Amino acid sequence: MRVLFVTPECAPLTKTGGLGDVSAALPAALRALGHDVRILIPGYPAVLAACPAARRVHSLSSPGFDAAVLDSGGFLILDCAPLYRRDGGPYQDASGADWPDNPLRFGLLARAAALVARRLPADVVHANDWPAGLVPLLLNKEVPSVLTVHNLAFQGNFDALWVQKLGLPPECFTMEGAEFHGQLSFLKAGLAYADAITTVSPTYAREIQGAELGFGMDGLLRHRAAALTGILNGIDMDLWDPAKDGFIDFHYGSSSLEGKSLNKAALQKLLGLEVRADVPLFGVVSRLTHQKGTDLVAAVAQELVAIPAQLAVLGAGNRDQEEMLSHLKTKFPGKIGVQIGFDEGLAHRIEAGADFFLMPSRYEPCGLNQMYSQRYGTPPVARATGGLADTIADGETGFLFERAEPGALLAAVRRAATLWRDELRRLAMQQAGMARDFGWARSARRYAELYARLAVDRPAAVP
Repeated sequence: MRVLFVTPECAPLTKTGGLGDVSAALPAALRALGHDVRILIPGYPAVLAACPAARRVHSLSSPGFDAAVLDSGGFLILDCAPLYRRDGGPYQDASGADWPDNPLRFGLLARAAALVARRLPADVVHANDWPAGLVPLLLNKEVPSVLTVHNLAFQGNFDALWVQKLGLPPECFTMEGAEFHGQLSFLKAGLAYADAITTVSPTYAREIQGAELGFGMDGLLRHRAAALTGILNGIDMDLWDPAKDGFIDFHYGSSSLEGKSLNKAALQKLLGLEVRADVPLFGVVSRLTHQKGTDLVAAVAQELVAIPAQLAVLGAGNRDQEEMLSHLKTKFPGKIGVQIGFDEGLAHRIEAGADFFLMPSRYEPCGLNQMYSQRYGTPPVARATGGLADTIADGETGFLFERAEPGALLAAVRRAATLWRDELRRLAMQQAGMARDFGWARSARRYAELYARLAVDRPAAVP
């Protein structure tokens, strides 16, 4: 099948989270199954720099802007210098403020997707998250569409004046369409008009149909339940492999875990922790936000250190949480190590060197680190939500807890520390996690089956 995959980010060219990883790995897995998948992404500076031989294949008429679609070996780039060639990230400037013209930037992405889909022609268009939410609306049923919700909390809600500014049909701005509390919602447009909706785990697909995690769109999602499916994300099993990981100091496998203890000592030295083999080391690699529950980690830090145990944290996010965790490093020298920012190599070293991995998320659509952790023999300690509940076998490959409260997290941490002291049980849990297959092949087949059903049931265009 010929698939147009529309995304605002794609690793390694541009990435702010799991969507960037998915946008690289899922198309690759689909191609391995024999499908023709073209990725359409805005022409940020890093994208253009990585594709210097890209050639112009389509032009777009946009008031005040010269826009074009470039082709770099099946990788399609929407080039519009005033909108995308900027310092900063895909959605925000260097200071962290949202770009004020985001509706125009991602409205143009949707228009380009509709144009390319018709000219290829595509058998199906796969749109991702709110930046591609207008794609199903603009396709007008001419090409079947799938919208994947990676995080329902990010909705792309803007002033209603953007309906006219973007040239959208006025009739779309209704309660049944793209209108959301008086604003134009890119995500709601996608949920209302897509032929199929997917989320990144089965449990999250259920959770977003309830008020707690539905973020105001649970009613629409319940209405569209027949079109909604949860398909679990996978991970890159070659990139995340302790037997050949280029970022870690010592390689190891499930039948020979000596290298893991050596990586632990190396990580302790790197983060200024006491080099001790007789205490468990808990790792965190995360955005430091309320959603991720890193405030819960800070709340139990003193009790964790008293077990005794150590803590290694890597992440960036809310200023107050960054300061809170940095203070703990000062308060507990040699026992808590914290690095603010993001470092891909250190992320791998924490996965390889920690004894357990903490993920106390208040909600987690899928999550990837819990899968990386199991692959690295680092049992995750996580809240039973979303993809965490779908990928961790409590007591077998990790530890789950129910309530997003410090006491519940601490109880799970103590369960982990108790197991750590039992070498045979610890080894059994590590090996059980390392034996699991979290690759993309199974999920890619499910997407391919969904595409095929949509292509067979392709509706007639709306006049």
